[in-house]
Amino acid sequence: MPTKKGKTSETSVTPEEGTVVSGNGKEESAKVKANEPLLHLIVFKLGAEFYGIKIEQVKEVTVTPAITRMPRTPDFVKGVANIRGDIIAIMDLEERFGIRPDTSVSAGNASYTLVIEAREYSIGVVVKEVPQSLNLSVSKMDKTPSFLQDIAVQENYIEGIAKVDNRLIIVLDMYKILSGDEIKQLSN
Repeated sequence: MPTKKGKTSETSVTPEEGTVVSGNGKEESAKVKANEPLLHLIVFKLGAEFYGIKIEQVKEVTVTPAITRMPRTPDFVKGVANIRGDIIAIMDLEERFGIRPDTSVSAGNASYTLVIEAREYSIGVVVKEVPQSLNLSVSKMDKTPSFLQDIAVQENYIEGIAKVDNRLIIVLDMYKILSGDEIKQLSN
């Protein structure tokens, strides 16, 4: 069922502890210090790893509608789709980053689209599992070491790495995923 920003299904957060329901339905905890600023993420899987986007970058989460392939677009752009009357490009981050898809996820299941709205463009990001909401303290996120950055992209799109229980979540800045040339190409 589609949900708008601010209406995502999330678990409650107390001052002492944040929780997230993982894709398999298990609740996990993220210790949060009282009075410490919180980071609110939308978490999803690409391949076998977890990724997150700050909730303020996500306009909407919806079931992926029919996608129409467009000529002369990069391979990671699956095409365009009509989402609530707006025609937006749909991007596959697994293909964009060269991540091997997780074969344990059934291809027949519905996919979901995170609608990202920047100043110059709107784009949809397709994910194979229901994205989850996560609140955690800012101290749980470390800056990404510079040697792990993608040198092919002029601006760094990895904001950091969040630590929750025994897993790491790579936090992306969706406004920096596309290069200026790619934004121009999609805008045309």
